[in-house]
Amino acid sequence: MARVDVIATAGEEAVRAVQQATQTIPIVAIVGDMLGSGLVNSLARPDGNTTGVSILVFEAEGKRQDILIEAVPGLRLMAVLTDVNYTKYVKLEALQEAARAHNIEFSIHRVAKGEEIAAAIDSAQASGATALNTISSPLFHAHRHLIMERAAAAHLPTIYEFPETAEEGGFAGYGPRLSALLEANARQVIQLFRGTKVADIPVEQPTKFELVINLKTANAMGVTVPATLVARADKVIE
Repeated sequence: MARVDVIATAGEEAVRAVQQATQTIPIVAIVGDMLGSGLVNSLARPDGNTTGVSILVFEAEGKRQDILIEAVPGLRLMAVLTDVNYTKYVKLEALQEAARAHNIEFSIHRVAKGEEIAAAIDSAQASGATALNTISSPLFHAHRHLIMERAAAAHLPTIYEFPETAEEGGFAGYGPRLSALLEANARQVIQLFRGTKVADIPVEQPTKFELVINLKTANAMGVTVPATLVARADKVIE
């Protein structure tokens, strides 16, 4: 069997599994919150054998919700798709309180695996919701095309965690570019191959967040996105 020099992975559960399997092989990961999840004890000098990129995903959730509220005028009931294995209850509670400040209620739809996503979106439509917020999760990114197709059929404008998803046909996306995160990971892997120790490779965090709005998708759903929001977008697809 070939000797493994570096392990690259993504998602909190996957990283924990790899950490349990080895305490010596360097791990380079992409995770929503490396420090908050306890995968490292320091961003500047990661302890143990793990470094990578911390997406700041939780900090972006509130902004994504605000964008969706602004993008769908007259919104009163927002469906929220959440991965029970990934989303912490406190985060949902904070988002719910922020939505209520805008007189918007939540319809929460929890899933644990990909096979449950389609039914959850159908349930969201049946609840009377007129927009869908997908809470960041590796599961949802992996099944983003299924979500896009189901949301389009249900005429539910949906916001995603990566701007690339809007470029692929999603209604809107806000966050760091996944391509930039992967490039950062690649740089870290190269450093490891050149002999740099894990502790000397700081956990990186994104410095740029982008908003992409897909007006083609919006028009197909019958949603008129306010011109003020369109003007603030980093990229608009028509």
